[in-house]
Amino acid sequence: MIETFNEQNHAQLCEQLANKDRQLRQIIDIHGYPPVWTRSQRFSSLVHIILEQQVSLASAKAAFLKLKEYIGRVTPQKILQLSDEELRTCYFSRQKTIYVRQLAQAIDSGQLRLSELRHLPDDAVRAELKKIKGIGDWTADIYLLFALQRCDIFPVGDLAMVNAFKEVKGLAAKTGNEKIVLLAENWRPYRSIATHLLWHHYIKSRNIKL
Repeated sequence: MIETFNEQNHAQLCEQLANKDRQLRQIIDIHGYPPVWTRSQRFSSLVHIILEQQVSLASAKAAFLKLKEYIGRVTPQKILQLSDEELRTCYFSRQKTIYVRQLAQAIDSGQLRLSELRHLPDDAVRAELKKIKGIGDWTADIYLLFALQRCDIFPVGDLAMVNAFKEVKGLAAKTGNEKIVLLAENWRPYRSIATHLLWHHYIKSRNIKL
């Protein structure tokens, strides 16, 4: 059975984790529960996530909104009709133009069927998504977390989450990802919820406006 989080069970899952991890309890005590961050399972969500690769959330959002303003609903067919120059006017880099076009072609041809991913286990979803050029572990993990709302995703490629982990656990800045993944084992099968709490800490402690 594939377990997911939602508005109804999210706070309860936060409490389960906080009951066995005092640092996570402190996040809730100081900042309250994190939002239930979700996105649709549509093509547009993957486009947005690709735009977020290695840039600020604000600049990615600006590009995504510019694209929506230009073409309306973001669909594979509309993307495939755009020239490189048109995508550049929507703040797409050359690399992300390639990635989004490859994704659009995969969906348009039927190679990738997003509607079928919800029925697959996490590793199978990753495998399907990573067949597309430009989609790696981080992009697949963020889609699993936000769009499919899977409960046990730990995106160790996410810099904000990793930095929050080190802060909350009092780890040295040079601590490697291998140790972080090992320490996070204690949060299974709800590492997604722990990730939400860590992002919540990162955002609130820095007074970041989303």
